[in-house]
Amino acid sequence: MGFSTDLIRTVSIAGHGQTGKTTMIEQLLLAAGILAKAEPIESGKTVSDYTPEEIERKISIYATLVHLPWKDININFWDTPGSSDFLGEVITAFRTSELALMMMHAKAGIQIETVKLWRQLDRRNKPRVVFVNHLDDEHASFSNCIHELRTQFEVEACPVTIPIGSGAAYQGVIDVLHGKAWLTDGSGETEAEIPAEFRDEYERAREILAGAAAEGDDELLVKFIDEAGLSDDDIKRGLELAIKDNRIVPVFAGCAKKGSGIKSVLDFIAEIMPPPSGALEVALDKDGNEVAVKINPAQPLSALVVKTTNDQFSGKLCFIKIVTGTLVADSEVYNVTENRKEKIGKLYRTIGKKLIETRELAAGDVGIAAKLPYAKTNDTLGISAEILPFIKLRTPNPVYSMAVSAAEKKDDDKLGEYLIRACEEDKTLSFAYNPETKQNVLSGMGDLHINIILNRIKTQTKIDILTSIPRIAYRETIQRKAQSEYTHKKQSGGHGQYARVVLAIENLPRGEDYRFTNAVFGGAISKGYIPGIEKGVKEAMQSGVLAGYPVVDVAVTVLDGKEHPVDSSEMAFKIAARNAFKESMRNAGPILLEPIMNLTVFVDTKNLGDIMSDLSGRRGHILGQTSLGNGIEEIRAQVPHHELLKYAIDLRSMTSGTGSFEMSFDHYSPISGKIAEEVIATAKEFIKQAEEDD
Repeated sequence: MGFSTDLIRTVSIAGHGQTGKTTMIEQLLLAAGILAKAEPIESGKTVSDYTPEEIERKISIYATLVHLPWKDININFWDTPGSSDFLGEVITAFRTSELALMMMHAKAGIQIETVKLWRQLDRRNKPRVVFVNHLDDEHASFSNCIHELRTQFEVEACPVTIPIGSGAAYQGVIDVLHGKAWLTDGSGETEAEIPAEFRDEYERAREILAGAAAEGDDELLVKFIDEAGLSDDDIKRGLELAIKDNRIVPVFAGCAKKGSGIKSVLDFIAEIMPPPSGALEVALDKDGNEVAVKINPAQPLSALVVKTTNDQFSGKLCFIKIVTGTLVADSEVYNVTENRKEKIGKLYRTIGKKLIETRELAAGDVGIAAKLPYAKTNDTLGISAEILPFIKLRTPNPVYSMAVSAAEKKDDDKLGEYLIRACEEDKTLSFAYNPETKQNVLSGMGDLHINIILNRIKTQTKIDILTSIPRIAYRETIQRKAQSEYTHKKQSGGHGQYARVVLAIENLPRGEDYRFTNAVFGGAISKGYIPGIEKGVKEAMQSGVLAGYPVVDVAVTVLDGKEHPVDSSEMAFKIAARNAFKESMRNAGPILLEPIMNLTVFVDTKNLGDIMSDLSGRRGHILGQTSLGNGIEEIRAQVPHHELLKYAIDLRSMTSGTGSFEMSFDHYSPISGKIAEEVIATAKEFIKQAEEDD
């Protein structure tokens, strides 16, 4: 059965780890009649955490899609991971959703991942609501959470439901919008009258909600002021407008493990959340300019492949967001990215791993197409080649890398195929051969991320995988000017080889890489041989004289030379230039350069001193520190890459798993003394070993 665009809603459930996202999905499905029983995480039987690695680790690793009907509305829910290692999965869900449901722990309040995910939503101007969970915990405080949201994020947080008690006295919630109570006995909720002792609190919350709704429309604001209130219909209309414009943050109270507060959330999404029509996607025109595309069922078909997975029974599955038009089963579409046609066979909705066949998916919907031969994540599908391609998912840069290889050399190619496939499915992964370090390097969001990928491949293929810390891509450069000459002369019968080259080199400012100048006068070297000289210089720069690392930030000037009318050739001048450069470099004060990374660390205030001290011990330079509120600190620093190779593991240990970080390359900086000596010795040993292996 297909749903029209006005009957579709898509919501991402996101938040810090252990805030109850997967439990929330279980209770939503139970309330909708999809499940007969909500399973606890410990059982390993939850709908959305169904892969072997998720069951084993008792955490969400992949964004899982479920759909459920509520009051004639089809609601798509994404259950997303809470660990920063799997941020790419959350970003995938955010891209397809018109609303985020942020889970918040009633005792812990705003946590590090909450802050980071909130920023992701701000970048997209994505509307959001908050569910304050675990209100039955000791020291839980709904009012504190509301205060933190208002002060830290500077938003208009307005309660849609409020708790009836907290901690051991928690009884359920009051639905402020509908003026009724939902009491819980620990296994669901029952509708009831609002308890008398909570009547005043309800009236205050009702006034706040009406005021927030009035902000959505000028006419409603006038009515609210003149009449000191709004009707139920006015509040609903105002909330819909305010949410659509992302002006307010509705807040819900509840306890997901007891099934409390669930029906009010579903009612709100079905009654208040705007349909996807008019929501914006972004495409690129032929000149690379961004073009806004509205979700519109009346336009020709266009869609984005947001995720691909491989199922052992169904094969390759493509998760697709329909932007315009309708995608129909057993049809033909055009893959704009791959510039070829795709055959659409069966289409599905999904409840976790359960696939439910459907004939069509309308604009605004998210579903699955099976066994598309060419489509991959980020591909644009459309009615024709004229459809503009949508921009790709903007995923964070990997922060942790490992060198990987098969224990048996014969398995290297097969291992590479599986790792490339994993990178196609997960855009926060990268896998590539580094010709400088002679290693295959797998990079991801953390050691947990990498280990899960490798363990999965080991299980599937039985390949024994070796891992090690990757070598650093150092660089070499010079400190002063130098000049040298080299004559290449070889006689081997017939035509010989002859070329004489005089070179001068000098250092360039950091980051300018390379400059080549021909300053030969009087025809000492024919112009036809100059390209050969530059080729020789560039070849020499691929391997420096200290440790064999590439050479950067050097200006090369050809001063003079000599050629032979018979024996000279481009090859002869290339060889002469290569040797002349090497000799010049030895006399120009060669030094090593190491990569310096921009590092942003998010930690609890209690860990701030330890982290600052640790960064100083890693030769880091602290650039600044910002308090993000609620005991969360952001530290910005620049640190040598070598010192960060195991930082994902070390930070997790120092902060008991609460800290996270982001990292990107900034520049190269000189190193000398004992550090440089160790790098050079290690590089020479590696080169020697590689030569012996060959």
